[in-house]
Amino acid sequence: MDLTWSDEQRMMIESIRDFCEDRLGPIAREIDEKGKTPPEILREMSDLGLMSMPIPHEYDGLGLDSLTICAVIEEISRVCASVAITISVHNSVGAYPILLFGTEEQKRLYLPKMCREWLGAFALTEPNAGSDAAGITTQARKEGDAYILNGSKMFVTNGSIGQLLLVIARTDPDPASRHKGISAFLVPADSPGISVASAGEKMGIRGSDTAVVHLDNVRVAADHLLGGEGEGFKIAMASLDNGRLGVGAQAVGIAQAALDEAVKYAKEREAFGRPLAEKQAIQFMVAEMETSLQAARLLIHRAAWMKDENRPYSKEAAMAKLFAAEMVQSVTHDAIQIHGGYGYMKEYPVERYARDARITEIYEGASEIQRIVIARSLLKED
Repeated sequence: MDLTWSDEQRMMIESIRDFCEDRLGPIAREIDEKGKTPPEILREMSDLGLMSMPIPHEYDGLGLDSLTICAVIEEISRVCASVAITISVHNSVGAYPILLFGTEEQKRLYLPKMCREWLGAFALTEPNAGSDAAGITTQARKEGDAYILNGSKMFVTNGSIGQLLLVIARTDPDPASRHKGISAFLVPADSPGISVASAGEKMGIRGSDTAVVHLDNVRVAADHLLGGEGEGFKIAMASLDNGRLGVGAQAVGIAQAALDEAVKYAKEREAFGRPLAEKQAIQFMVAEMETSLQAARLLIHRAAWMKDENRPYSKEAAMAKLFAAEMVQSVTHDAIQIHGGYGYMKEYPVERYARDARITEIYEGASEIQRIVIARSLLKED
């Protein structure tokens, strides 16, 4: 695995870093306080190609490799985790499943729009089905040349601002069918029968749109079925593998920001007549923070590299997401500790970083689910 960035990759990463510092940096706190990302920011990021990162040139995308995409998501997360997850979800579990499982007609119909103007959302979780994805009850009933969808989806990122929903629904109502009776549908968000509402106020990533989506007799043509009937669970799991790379990169970006602030503060703040940076206790803390951060970044990059090499990477994505999500809890905790009482105040960004970090252990599969994925991969029969 070569970790040396090419000139093209370096230019891409540096340009995104400059954009984030210039445009997102000054308003990141405002995005958090208002609980909304300005639409013009997303339009500017679309103009930069950030809505089309994994999509090949033939469908108007940038055609970036997964390793570069992870680096870009990390850079955005370092400045504003809310905007980062908006972009990451669109690319990883919104647009990418169409590229992976769509027909040529579906690709040519949807992908150019998602590269330029449409925002994607992934509707899997339900009020009574989170980690148990096979327990969903949203129904898709075949009726002639269409499917009729009924049900509710919870915690849908981009759910009220996106234009295309990837809805996972049950085409076989028999509970015994579990994952075999689930299918995936491409559903335009303006379809009759769809209504959305806010999922409520969140602890962190407050600028990310999180919605409840209700489907009341939503009629979608049969050609909106993604993959074959009964393949929805497979599509959902493959999409989540990809999404875990983005969440892991998000965690690394948040941790990098927290470490940077902690180091800066330790150099400036004096206690007992000397800078905090000269205290061995502080030195040990930042050493641990840096070591665990770099380890997480390498796990993310390894999983992304395996994906780019077309190797199985489900276990590696789970390991990377698990470690990064737990790492960022520790790093943001220590960053606040180094700041002391000031770290608890909204005036200092480490308070926001700690709130934003918490969700990384939950979405795209909770840490407990990642452990199950890893263990099953190790213990399965040959």
